[in-house]
Amino acid sequence: MSESDRGMGGQSGVAVRARGLVKSYGSTRALDGVDLEIPTGQVLGLLGPNGAGKTTTVRILTTLLRPDEGEAEVAGHDVLADPDGVRRSIGLSGQYAAVDENLTGFENLYLVGRLYGKRKAEARERARELLRRFQLDEAGDRPAKGYSGGMRRRLDLAGALVAEPSVVVLDEPTTGLDPRGRIDMWEVIEQLVATGATVLLTTQYLEEADRLADSIVVIDKGKVIARGTADELKAQIGGERLNLVVAEQEQIPAAVRVLESVGTSEATVDEHSRRVEVLVDTGPKALVEALRLLDAERVTVQDVGLHRPTLDDVFLALTGHGAEEEVPAS
Repeated sequence: MSESDRGMGGQSGVAVRARGLVKSYGSTRALDGVDLEIPTGQVLGLLGPNGAGKTTTVRILTTLLRPDEGEAEVAGHDVLADPDGVRRSIGLSGQYAAVDENLTGFENLYLVGRLYGKRKAEARERARELLRRFQLDEAGDRPAKGYSGGMRRRLDLAGALVAEPSVVVLDEPTTGLDPRGRIDMWEVIEQLVATGATVLLTTQYLEEADRLADSIVVIDKGKVIARGTADELKAQIGGERLNLVVAEQEQIPAAVRVLESVGTSEATVDEHSRRVEVLVDTGPKALVEALRLLDAERVTVQDVGLHRPTLDDVFLALTGHGAEEEVPAS
C-alpha cells in the first residue's frame, strides 16, 4: 500500500453531505428531498430498486447533473459552487465499465493518469501499482477487449483510483457479474475501504449492502424511507422468524393455530409449498414449544427453520416489493 493510499479519506468529519436534493424529469420526480451523510472513512450503502433514484443521486454528487433544489458537499467542496474541486477529490466507477477495449489494461490506466496531469513516469508507476493491486498485472499488457466481465470491472475501479481520491463513488459496481465475479469485487472494495477511503456504494443487491456498508440509506420512488445500520434496519421488523413445512395441506390450519400460539404475529401461509411462518421473540424456546404442540396435534413436519430477518425482509416490509423489481414511474 502506498503512502498516498494510506492517507485516503484522512480528513476528519463528514466526507459527503446532501440536503433536500430534488430532481424532476418532466412530470416524474426522480428525487424528492433526499438527505444523506457519510462520515469520513466509512461506507454508505444507498439501497433501492431499479428506478428508485440511486443513479440520479450519484450524478448530482459527482457534478454530472444539477439538482433542481437542495445542496450537497463532497470532500468539502460544494457541488454547484466548486464542481472542479469535487472532481479533483472523487473517483467514480459507474454501472458499466468505462474501459477502452482497444487499449491494454496498462494503457487505460496510464491514459487516465495523464489526463489527471500526472507526469509520464508517475502515471506509469501508478498504472503498474494499480494493476498489481487489482490482480491484473499478468493481463496488463493485453487489450482490454479480451478481459472477462469481472476483469473489466476491476480495471474500471482501478481507473477510478488513479488520482488517489478521498471519496470513491461506486454505482452498482457488481451489475452484470456472475456470483464469483461479485464476490471478487466485494473483496476488492473491502481492500479499498481498508486504505481509509470514504465510499458511496449504490446497489440493488441486499447481501452486498449487508456485507460492505457501515450504514444504509433505503431509497424508494425518490424518497429516503429508512436509514441505519443493517442490524438496526432488521430490528425494525421484529425478531426471528419461525417457519415450517407440513406434510399434508389438510394440516395447515392446525399448524397455523400452533404457530400463532407461540408467535408474535399472524401466520403467513403459502398453500402451494405448505409453508407456515410467524415472528417469534423467544427464538429456540418458541421452536421447541411449537414442535411439542404440533406433535400433540399429530401434524407431520417435513422441514422447520428459525432465522433472523434479512435485508430482503426489511425491504419487503418497507416497500411492499422486492429490491430488484423496477419501480413504476409516478
